[in-house]
Amino acid sequence: MATDRTIFFISVVLIALGIIFSLSLTTYASLQTYHNEFHFFIRQFLTGVVAIFVMWWISQLDPDRYFLPLGFTLFFLFLGLMTAMPFLPSSIVTEIGGAKRWIRLGPVSLAPVEFFKVGFITFLAWSFSRKLDDSPKTLKEEFKVFWPYFMVFGVVTYLIAIMQNDIGQVLVLGMVLIVMGSMAGTSTRFFTITMVGMIIVVIVAIVGSEHRILRVKSWWSNIQNAVLSFLPDSLAKKLHVSDAYEPYQVSNAYDAIQNGGFFGQGLGNGTIKLGFLSEVHTDFILAGIAEEIGLLGVLVIIALFFVLIFRMLKIANRSENRVYSLFSLGIAIMFASSFFINSFGVTGITPVKGLAVPFLSYGGSSLLAHAVAIGMILMLSKKVKF
Repeated sequence: MATDRTIFFISVVLIALGIIFSLSLTTYASLQTYHNEFHFFIRQFLTGVVAIFVMWWISQLDPDRYFLPLGFTLFFLFLGLMTAMPFLPSSIVTEIGGAKRWIRLGPVSLAPVEFFKVGFITFLAWSFSRKLDDSPKTLKEEFKVFWPYFMVFGVVTYLIAIMQNDIGQVLVLGMVLIVMGSMAGTSTRFFTITMVGMIIVVIVAIVGSEHRILRVKSWWSNIQNAVLSFLPDSLAKKLHVSDAYEPYQVSNAYDAIQNGGFFGQGLGNGTIKLGFLSEVHTDFILAGIAEEIGLLGVLVIIALFFVLIFRMLKIANRSENRVYSLFSLGIAIMFASSFFINSFGVTGITPVKGLAVPFLSYGGSSLLAHAVAIGMILMLSKKVKF
């Protein structure tokens, strides 16, 4: 059977859009930092070409022979790298804000967590297919079966949220774990308890970090007037925060979206990207895109992601192999949660988490890791009847 060409071509289109916007959005940032207006474009273009080739090459492999070895290699190799990173010398590890997230290999920087996510989803798909089913179980029995996964997730949370100070990636993996576990055979009540537990873990992680508290307070200060207007005055006064700074990045994102209007200012045009949105090519790329191609262009991109995720869910639904089905589901959740968490942060619905938009945000590790994930999905699609 042939691979799913729709997934392949949509992925190529999104990668191409990411390359285009790495040029149109970053001229000012490139000149300010690297004195070369094509710095980001050249790096994203070269990585994009490699990503498309990797995606195509993996799609040609036999899933029954190569899927699990590839997935487990990603899982154990990059888990080992994340564990070793705190102990590696600063000459090969990039440290920002006290957190070591990238390994430097000559001119290339590698973020192990991006590739680990794909391996983690492979591990969950393989293990859930062996340990979980739809047979009736008591809540105690479900906890007994699921306890090892909580332990593994606890280690992952420590390595990513604590050692790398990156709670956004933990949220993505948490959503993947919960949804995959639910679809693999856990009950609704267990799903609910797990969701509550995850929320508690996130709250503890926020309370335990001063910069996360400040980020939440900053986010709340931006939306509190709109929210508190619906509450009684006595309660609104208690919830009002007056000592938090306004999140200028989100405010500038609003300005970029408003400046873009429905049709946008045109590729390469727009003013908010000129120093006001310092992360316009990464965390706030959707705001930069909205300014250049408008709401209409953003809706087209959303439609592309919707079709991409829908096709992955279709593969998950029609696959006769439970491992392949659960993996496809997990990758779909990873793409969807990354996109929505980023877009919610840009629009101020939630605090900014610093997650990349798959294929669009600048960053070689994210681009290559998502290409590997799509390549594995395409590999599995050959076993599905459409």
